[in-house]
Amino acid sequence: MATLLWIIAVVLVVAGVVALLRRELIWGIVLIIVGLLIGPGGVSIFT
Repeated sequence: MATLLWIIAVVLVVAGVVALLRRELIWGIVLIIVGLLIGPGGVSIFT
């Protein structure tokens, strides 16, 4: 389960960076924050 959450977090952060590069600031920031929250280095909302 932890590996799956880590993969999802990485995908969300990468999608957030891509959104920032496409000048979609709000969407990019939201994706990065959500990715960091569910990632193993952040505060996981599932534990």
